[in-house]
Amino acid sequence: MSVIAVLILISVFVALGFLILFLWAVKSGQYDDTYTPSIRMLFEDKNKNKSDNKIN
Repeated sequence: MSVIAVLILISVFVALGFLILFLWAVKSGQYDDTYTPSIRMLFEDKNKNKSDNKIN
């Protein structure tokens, strides 16, 4: 029975850790721009094209 209490305490600490990390990420602005990353793959990277031309 004591094992269950230990596992519950560990799971609560892990959940609190993830909650703190999520709140830190929201406050630091990582979720401010949700549009640009979704369209970034549609544009070619200029640096990548230069390195491809040197190889060919």
